[in-house]
Amino acid sequence: MHRLYLVPTMIINIIIVLVPALLTVALAFCNWDGISSPTFAGLDNFRALADDRVFWLALGNNIIWTIVFLTVPILMGLLAASMLLIVRRGSNFFQVVYFLPVVIATAITARIWQGMIYSPVTGVFGLLKKYGLPIPNPLTQPPIALFGVATVDLWHWWGFLCVIFFAALRQVPQEQIEAARIEGATYFQMMRYVLLPGIRPTITLMMIMTVIWSFLAFDFVYILTQGGPAFSSELLSTLAYRKAFYDLNVGQAAAAALVISLFGLVGTFFYVRIQTREGEQ
Repeated sequence: MHRLYLVPTMIINIIIVLVPALLTVALAFCNWDGISSPTFAGLDNFRALADDRVFWLALGNNIIWTIVFLTVPILMGLLAASMLLIVRRGSNFFQVVYFLPVVIATAITARIWQGMIYSPVTGVFGLLKKYGLPIPNPLTQPPIALFGVATVDLWHWWGFLCVIFFAALRQVPQEQIEAARIEGATYFQMMRYVLLPGIRPTITLMMIMTVIWSFLAFDFVYILTQGGPAFSSELLSTLAYRKAFYDLNVGQAAAAALVISLFGLVGTFFYVRIQTREGEQ
């Protein structure tokens, strides 16, 4: 009888998740402009993506984006969380400060950086230029545009990881930490032999979620550069959006969305596999 309580949730998931997912898969094998009736196209949309230079640029940018977010914010989060654990006075205050960028809407965050940091007129870069330090706006430079956008997302994201890692570190047995201190362990020895092994499942989860979220990144890129200049900051998500709403090629947009989903499925598979292994040990 208690299984009946699952029915409303299942219905909601079928309507909101399963049905749109199946429609996306179907549209990936069709030609459709969003207005006329879809026509079956087989693998034509996937072949068109494979021949599209911008698709490979977007895929490469997504891989670079993922590498950046698998290293910089995770290292920053671990460092800050360990500092909060060691220096407990004021830790609640710093948690709030670190987490504050996370609760600010992404559109507001993007506009803050665009106007107060990157702007050559009203931002920090403009002030530096005024005093003889001309630094080009990274959002307008193709070689570094992707990193300029990623920096904004890093500022917005790393505080979340810090709070998650800090909560995990607090679950490490205090006896192990005190024993390491008595033995004279340095900070790096404490991290390597006590703290990091104690929160390995949390780190694994955050790394896999980072991979999934990296391939879903959209808002900062769309607001700040729309994938430019010259597609240098294009991601698969912005490519799919452009093909659907600018090129009116819903079939190729759906095919690009399936590629994004593929990376998400791979990340989920590895996470489930790791969790299963740890459960068996």
